[in-house]
Amino acid sequence: MKTNRLFHLLGATALTFAAALPAQAQTRSDVPIEQGPYEANWESLKQWQCPEWFRDAKFGIWAHWGPQCQAEAGDWYGRGMYQEGGWQYKYHVEHFGSPAEFGMKDLCNAWKAERWNPDALVKLYKSVGAQFFFTLGQHHDNFDLWDSPYQEWNSMRIGPKRDIVGEWAQACKKYKLPLGVSIHGSHAWTWFEGAQKFDGNLTREDGYQPNPDGTEKWWKGLDPQELYAQRHEHSVDWDKAHGIHGQWEWQNGAALPSEAYKRKLQNRVLELINDYDPQILYFDDTVLPFYGCDDQVGQNILAHFYNHSANRHGGRQQVVATGKILNDEQKQLMLWDVERGVPDRAQPLPWQTCTCIGSWHYDRGIYNRGDYKSAARVVKMLVDVVSKNGCLLLSIPVRADGTIDEKEVAILGDLKAWMDVNGESIFGTRPWTTFGEGPLAEKANPLNAQGFNEGLNYTAADIRFNAKKHTVYATLMGWPEEGATTIKSFATGSPHMAGHKVRSVKLLGYGKVPYTVDADGLHVTLPSARPGGNIAPVLAVKL
Repeated sequence: MKTNRLFHLLGATALTFAAALPAQAQTRSDVPIEQGPYEANWESLKQWQCPEWFRDAKFGIWAHWGPQCQAEAGDWYGRGMYQEGGWQYKYHVEHFGSPAEFGMKDLCNAWKAERWNPDALVKLYKSVGAQFFFTLGQHHDNFDLWDSPYQEWNSMRIGPKRDIVGEWAQACKKYKLPLGVSIHGSHAWTWFEGAQKFDGNLTREDGYQPNPDGTEKWWKGLDPQELYAQRHEHSVDWDKAHGIHGQWEWQNGAALPSEAYKRKLQNRVLELINDYDPQILYFDDTVLPFYGCDDQVGQNILAHFYNHSANRHGGRQQVVATGKILNDEQKQLMLWDVERGVPDRAQPLPWQTCTCIGSWHYDRGIYNRGDYKSAARVVKMLVDVVSKNGCLLLSIPVRADGTIDEKEVAILGDLKAWMDVNGESIFGTRPWTTFGEGPLAEKANPLNAQGFNEGLNYTAADIRFNAKKHTVYATLMGWPEEGATTIKSFATGSPHMAGHKVRSVKLLGYGKVPYTVDADGLHVTLPSARPGGNIAPVLAVKL
């Protein structure tokens, strides 16, 4: 994993920054931006095209897992634990004490991942049908989950003392799954501002002061500012104006990041690319890190990522980078990611939705209440996404100790049962002439910001299509009560059937079924057997 490190630590700097690095990082050179067919500007980056392997993949599983999961109290815990009056703050005080004494830095150290077995989990996810796997690289908590030379707060030095990304990568290589890594760290600058009232302004020097009982601090020699990055003025009226997701934008009162902070993140990401060779990078940003206050950082990262791949594949890049809230031009140079949502119409370019069966970070309350998404909900969302030229990235929350719970295992089992029977209707397909028909296909369902419009109530009257060669797969989003269905898009005279006619119809997992075709549509009688579970039957219609 580390064969390239000596080169780029000693290599020539690729960027100049006015502000000095923190003292502990001054001995490290900047990671050079790899040269190749892509230049670090928007126009050159438009050469990128989504590789066919990703268009075929359609479905991946994500371990959105890091030190915030130690509390098992939901997403954004590292921010919520500092917000007085909030439920996560109250939970933290009850379970760990005041965040002034036991803050995010201490949660990182408490997280040991003592039962984590990446080989077993990746093997399980592949058996379910995942075509790629994602690990968290670092969340807004700024803690790197790999052996990171540019961030001393990392999982090799603190907490598990294991290379989380590296071990996931080894398992992916063993089971031949492309590796994705998600990057969220640009936001720590504002996301951690609540910590300023507690332990967020501690420095390396504070670590050399003994505890009240005379013992040494566990973090002696480490600089909390490398984690919190809070030696700056607080944003002005920014949360009030923009709510919980206001931290997304570098404007409207947000405190702007320093050059050293931006430089550090860029070096971390470039080093990650060099050392772990991920095939997919996910940026939890509007477009790219620091977009809106410094567009160059994101362009540098993309150029390096694309050239890194192109130089190893005969000049043709084979990687994917995702960003959120992209305009039409930006969708040409990277993949559009929609968070917890689905566009209400098919998209001309490939895209991705990311969602979770629970909270992004593990939440014991969701487990106790039984509030996970069912396999049926996941399948129907997957089918809808694929019909619209998309791909689904599904997070399965991981507990603090590195395991998944028995309810999640059961959901994965139901998902596998459907995939084993119907996977051919998903993998390797392309959109048909229409994505679907039925009530929800005709109804507007606009996105909210970067997504957040999932939770649709699909019924058997909702049908989704995709195609492979001469076969169109028609998925009914439920089993019809009467055992029969009519699909209007296959009607004689339908614009979708110009020059074609139905040659045969079979139910996946069962075989051929009786049908007729007329001006009203394709009429199919389904058997009483329900292969793949009681979720969504798939008809393979040969044209």
